[in-house]
Amino acid sequence: MLQAADLKQELNLLQPRLEDLRSAIGYEALLNKKEELELKVSAPGFWDNLENSQKILKLQKEINDKVAHFEELIRKYDDTVTMMELIELEAPEDEAMLGELKDAIRQIDKTIEEKKLETLLSGDYDHNSAIMSFHAGAGGTEAQDWVEMLYRMYNRWAEAHGMKTKILDYLSGEEAGIKSLTISVNGTNAYGFLKSESGVHRLVRISPFDPSGKRHTSFASIEVMPELDESTDIEIKASDLKVDTYRSGGAGGQHVNKTESAIRITHIPTGVIVASQQERSQHQNREVAMSMLKAKLVQIKEREHLEKIEDIKGEHKDIAWGSQIRSYVFMPYTLVKDHRTNFESGNIQAVIDGDLDPFINAYLKAYSQGEL
Repeated sequence: MLQAADLKQELNLLQPRLEDLRSAIGYEALLNKKEELELKVSAPGFWDNLENSQKILKLQKEINDKVAHFEELIRKYDDTVTMMELIELEAPEDEAMLGELKDAIRQIDKTIEEKKLETLLSGDYDHNSAIMSFHAGAGGTEAQDWVEMLYRMYNRWAEAHGMKTKILDYLSGEEAGIKSLTISVNGTNAYGFLKSESGVHRLVRISPFDPSGKRHTSFASIEVMPELDESTDIEIKASDLKVDTYRSGGAGGQHVNKTESAIRITHIPTGVIVASQQERSQHQNREVAMSMLKAKLVQIKEREHLEKIEDIKGEHKDIAWGSQIRSYVFMPYTLVKDHRTNFESGNIQAVIDGDLDPFINAYLKAYSQGEL
C-alpha cells in the first residue's frame, strides 16, 4: 500500500538533485547566452552573412531548447509538489491519487537522470546525428543473422528516443541476415550516446540454423561516426581516393539495380572504405560516401588524439573472440554484459528490444570519470 509520507520523502529528495542539475547545465549562463543571441538575431545586418547567421540560429535553437527543457522540468516538479499538498489535505489514503503522484515522481526522477547524462556529452561532435556501420564477423550465417538482430535493436532504441534511421548501404547475407550495413541515426545527441556502441558484439545462443541444436558463438562489429554538416572543414586530396562504381542491390527499391549508381570510396593512406548505394544517382551516392569518409576520418582523429587527418594510420581488428566489448548470452543462462564497465543485465530480451540506456549511461559515467 502506498503511503503519502513515503512519497513526500521521495519528492523532497528531488529538490537538491534539481539544484545540482541547474548547476551542471549552467542555467544562469544559458539565460545570459540566450539574451545575447536574441540581440544578435535582431541586430541590423544579421542576414548579410548567410552562413554565419545560420550558425547563430542553430546555436540559438540549442540554447533555447536547453532552457525550455529545464524550465519545463521545474514546472512539472512544482505541479507535483502542489499535488502532494492537495493529497495531504484532502485524500491522504486515496490509492488512485497516490499512484498518480508516484508516477509523476518517477518521471521527474528519470528526466533528471537523462538531463544529467546529457551534460557528460562534451565532445565536439556529441550533439550531432550518427552514422553506424555493421559488419558480420566470425560465425558465417549465424553472424549475418546477428547483424540483422543488432540493426533491429538499434532501430528500436532510436524510435524510443524520437530519432529516425535511414539505410545508406546494404549487403544481404547469402542464406539469411545481413553481411554489412550502414545507417544514419538522425537526432540530437545521437553520436554522443551511440559512440559507446563502437566495437565487437558477441552473441551466444542455440542456433536456429543448426538442426542438431548446438550452441553457437557469433560476432559482429559496429562502427559509430558523427554525421558532419557542411561547415566542417576537412581537406581530403583527390589523389588519395580510389573510387569504384557498381550496381547496387540493397533495400532501396527497384531503381537502384538498373545502373551502376552505387559508389565505393577507398581512402588510400588509411585503407578506410566507405560505400553508398541507397540514393537514386551516382552523384548523390558520392556525396553521401564522401560525407561518411569525412566523418570516419574525424572520428579516428578524435579517438587517437591526432593533430591532423594526415597523421591517421590504418588499423585492423579481428571481428572475433577476445576483442568484444559486450556479450549477449541466451544459453546456458541469459545475460548481457559490457566488458568495459562490467555493467550487466539478466533481461536479455528487453536489451534486444532496444533497452540500451543503462549500458550507454554506465559507459558515459565511466568515461567522464576517466575510467575508460
